[in-house]
Amino acid sequence: MNLGEKNARASSTMIPSKSILVVHKKKMVSSKNIQYYLLLLPPLLFFMVAMIIPLLMGIYNSFTDWDGISLTKNWIGITNYIEIFKDDMFINSFIFTGLFMIFNTIIQNVAAFLFAVMLDSSIKAKNFYRTIIFAPVLLSPILVGQIWTKMYGTILPRINELLGLNIDFNLFSSPDTVLTGLVIANNWQWIGYWMLIYLAGLQAVPKDIYEACTVDGGNWWQKFFHITIPMLAPSITICTIGIATGSLKVFELIVASTGGGPGDSSKSTIMDIYDSAFMSQQSSYASAMSVVFMLVLLVFAYIQLKVLRKREVEL
Repeated sequence: MNLGEKNARASSTMIPSKSILVVHKKKMVSSKNIQYYLLLLPPLLFFMVAMIIPLLMGIYNSFTDWDGISLTKNWIGITNYIEIFKDDMFINSFIFTGLFMIFNTIIQNVAAFLFAVMLDSSIKAKNFYRTIIFAPVLLSPILVGQIWTKMYGTILPRINELLGLNIDFNLFSSPDTVLTGLVIANNWQWIGYWMLIYLAGLQAVPKDIYEACTVDGGNWWQKFFHITIPMLAPSITICTIGIATGSLKVFELIVASTGGGPGDSSKSTIMDIYDSAFMSQQSSYASAMSVVFMLVLLVFAYIQLKVLRKREVEL
């Protein structure tokens, strides 16, 4: 054996074969996957304990006559679900919540969009205006309810007297105006939040598109309808679904302002579920209402997402 053959054999023994490298690489990937799974295990366990298990227990309880206190549970099938659709209180609260959601979704979307467009321009003190509009978001719904109760009950009536006007500002005192009062309070708090999402979407639009439209002779309205709105389609999707689902789950604002009154005219679905579970001790019935309401929320969010996503593709 000559010197060249000896060197070639020695180098071949030093360099690992391709199969050995593949096996080593697979072991490294497997080890990394195990590490990832171990990192995911604590939040997964927390999610199971805090969300999945209570959800399954609530679904099971909805088919029983459990009162929330006793240790016995008798299986009664779909009786609770049948009673829901005979319950005028649940139907009225659902209608009220639906109207509250519709008005909020329209007003907050339009107002937040317009504020974002105005404050994305070169007007003076725009940062100050952004801060003023966003500031109510930092307040809790409980505090907002108390603020607007004071506004409608004391402050606005006094301003009314000073100006010599005859406007009834006590919107929380009548079943005919309580919805309007709550919508105003809710919009006052949340318009600034959705305005920031629209602002972020506007600032992500390339300025070259507007410049090209200007060169082609496009005016402000053409830029607004053919560039701004289509480019903000993802932001519109986020805001619409967020406002709608948030409005359907309204609770703290009503508790702190009207308490569901006058009478039960402003009782939301969540508030009706709460009263059934903790005031009337009908936990199984409240669980059934929660299941129905959860399904409505899921279906509604899914339809919204499908329609708005399709609109994004078309635009």
